[in-house]
Amino acid sequence: MKLYRLLTGPDDAAFCKRVSAALNAGWQLHGSPALTFDTEAKRTICAQAIVKEADGDWQAESAAENFRLSDY
Repeated sequence: MKLYRLLTGPDDAAFCKRVSAALNAGWQLHGSPALTFDTEAKRTICAQAIVKEADGDWQAESAAENFRLSDY
């Protein structure tokens, strides 16, 4: 089964640390990075999808309680 996650960060330094930690934990970058501008905070938010192979099969009925795309 492939696990997909979206890493985000409030600034470039925080985002780079999160991506580095994910890569060190066995995740792989997936797709193109995205930038979003937060008009209230006047900052750019970086995002990148990552993928990791995991044992097991996808079970939709238990996914809602155990699935989180991002810490932000």
